[in-house]
Amino acid sequence: MNVRDEHTRSLWMDVSVADAPALSGTMGTDVVIVGSGIAGLSVAYELASHGRSVVVLDRGGIGSGMTARTTAHLATALDDGYDELVRVRGLDCALRYYQSVAAAIDRAEVIQGAEHIDCDFRRVDGYWVLASETPASELDKELDCCGKLGIPVENCIEPTPFHAKGQVRSLRFQSQARMHPTKYLAGLARALERRGVRLFSNTCVESIGQRHGDMVVTTASGHEVHAADVVVATNSPVNVQVAIHTKQAPYRTYALAAKIAAGALEDALYWDTLDPYHYVRLQPFSADEDIVIIGGEDHKSGEANDGAQRLDALERWARDRLPGLREVTHRWSGQVLEPVDFAGFIGRSPGEEHLFIVSGDSGQGITNGLVAGLLVTDLITTGASPWQEIYAPSRKIQKNIGEFISENITPLKNFAEYLAASEIASVERLRPGEGRLVRSGLKKIAACRDRNGRLHLHSASCTHLGCVVHWNALEQCWDCPCHGSQFAPDGTALNGPAVSPLGEVDRPANLEAAE
Repeated sequence: MNVRDEHTRSLWMDVSVADAPALSGTMGTDVVIVGSGIAGLSVAYELASHGRSVVVLDRGGIGSGMTARTTAHLATALDDGYDELVRVRGLDCALRYYQSVAAAIDRAEVIQGAEHIDCDFRRVDGYWVLASETPASELDKELDCCGKLGIPVENCIEPTPFHAKGQVRSLRFQSQARMHPTKYLAGLARALERRGVRLFSNTCVESIGQRHGDMVVTTASGHEVHAADVVVATNSPVNVQVAIHTKQAPYRTYALAAKIAAGALEDALYWDTLDPYHYVRLQPFSADEDIVIIGGEDHKSGEANDGAQRLDALERWARDRLPGLREVTHRWSGQVLEPVDFAGFIGRSPGEEHLFIVSGDSGQGITNGLVAGLLVTDLITTGASPWQEIYAPSRKIQKNIGEFISENITPLKNFAEYLAASEIASVERLRPGEGRLVRSGLKKIAACRDRNGRLHLHSASCTHLGCVVHWNALEQCWDCPCHGSQFAPDGTALNGPAVSPLGEVDRPANLEAAE
């Protein structure tokens, strides 16, 4: 199981990426990759192209994790702004960041052409649209910063449908791109199989360590894969307890897809300047219709349980600006991990020589996953990359300390929740699809009824570091607000960093009688 087993379904989930068996024995290889999303399969492709033998493991289906819950903007535009990146990390870092994402998008274009992957890849412009609540100086600062960095950006005074009345300004970023992410992954999977890469689904990794000079990946079923190097590309890394998780924070984001007449909206990427911001793109559908994808309404994971209302707000926002919008075909949510200093964590896991991670995707997970394919492959094959310092997972947070402290208050607030909860008898009032935190003596219990009416009682402590999980009614899962773990109603871990299920609790006798 993985996040595909949550309740909503995205537009991309209609495509099956690859059929793969579960790992059924012990084997050896050059590199083990844990995770089969855009990062995992991109790294696998590049390494196989360099002659490495590769095994890919995923706790769910191949390509069915968070990549299938993205909106797939391929952007050199930085969603936090290059001006902010320069403020926190300097001009050289910002320039090399731009070079990395530009090279990554170029690489995706080359791969889909060379491998004949029909994934609707297209180069488009990207518009950063000034919202009425934002001063124009924000665009001025970004335009000036991009000019200093040599990033091709134009000041645009042509209105888009996403401008408020009377507003016309935006920044136009050239040569962005969009594609169908699971069609792209399906094409990569076919190319990997031709190169002898072995893919295994429904294979949960329980531990990663060293033995007699080899890296050893052990699965929940007890099988092992021995390798020279291991890459963990699991959205939130499952191999580290603290080092990365204090430098990024999990956020839920929401998206919907709706039909619109072909040609009614320019094929481009759009973001506005709000915080949280809205983001929009097109996906081809038929000769007469396109699909418009609208995202936004983000919040810290586990700190709100109103996903349906947020999707309704997103639809109202879209219909106010696109009166020709037709029926909504898909509504879904996903999770992004926001790094406090604006660049992801891609490279050697802190304190490790042969263990690599990919995380901190922010709102640019597809682009960052493509960067990982190039960067991690360079580190494994040559020992160095021109971008390794930009994304180094071991880097210290030198500036933006205020945001660092703010994001790390969440675990402190979370532990205080042990002090209050309803008595366990209140689970009698739970209806199908509902969940709540309850108390049995000193124990905090995560109680829910699944949609079939079955009652589930588990420890409310996340199995990563013990934070209290919160019910997510939209996705019918438990979310950990501290580091982004997610659990099914039956306690199964769906998303890292947690690997183990929520703990079992004894069912009180008086509750049995009430049931």
